[in-house]
This record gives sequence, structure tokens and C-alpha cells, in this order.
Amino acid sequence: MAKQFEDVIKKAYTAFNERNIDNALSTMQPDVQWSKAWEGGYISGHNEIKEYWTRQWSEINPKVEPVGFDERENGSLEVKVAQNVKDLQGGLVFDGLVKHIYTFQDGLIKTMDIELVESN
Repeated sequence: MAKQFEDVIKKAYTAFNERNIDNALSTMQPDVQWSKAWEGGYISGHNEIKEYWTRQWSEINPKVEPVGFDERENGSLEVKVAQNVKDLQGGLVFDGLVKHIYTFQDGLIKTMDIELVESN
């Protein structure tokens, strides 16, 4: 089951990096709950995600690549993500690892949350 979820996640990240919102949304439940890391708080549903990403991409240029997957005891999927964020002039805003935590319903993303990766 985890492999199926990994494929969904990879499709979502590829679509996000290509700025193909419709392909990304096709991996999510219509009432998906999504963390707004860039602004804080949460949003719900495809329309709010579309508005959020469109606004985000008008101010910053994020690229995200999944680099590790771990299924948690509660059934959620932890995805370690290499995240590179630049401003629109190409200046570096953030370059590092974060954890995106996903839950799924009927094979689609139901929730996404973010945790910081502890560094030593």
C-alpha cells in the first residue's frame, strides 16, 4: 500500500514543480486539508489550494523533491522533502529538508501537514 501512496506523492510533486495545478489536484480528495507553510494556517479543498499556490508562485519560486518515505505507525506517510525556495529574482530564500506528513482516503491525499527536520 505504501508504494501506491509513494506514486501518488511523486505525481503530486512533479505536477507542483511543473506548475500544473490540475494534475496536482487530481491526487487529492476534493475536501483535502492542506498546510499553508508559506503563510501559516490551513486551507481546505481544491479551490483554496489553487488560489494559495497561484498567490505563492507570484511571489516565490519553490521546488520540492521527495527524497525519502516512511510509513508511520498511525498509517500516515512521512515524506522527507528537499525544498529549494528562491525569490523571483533568483535569490535564495530557503534550501533544506522538511517533512511533509500525508494521510490518504480512497487512494488520494486527504491531509498534508509539515514538520521541521531536526538537525544535529
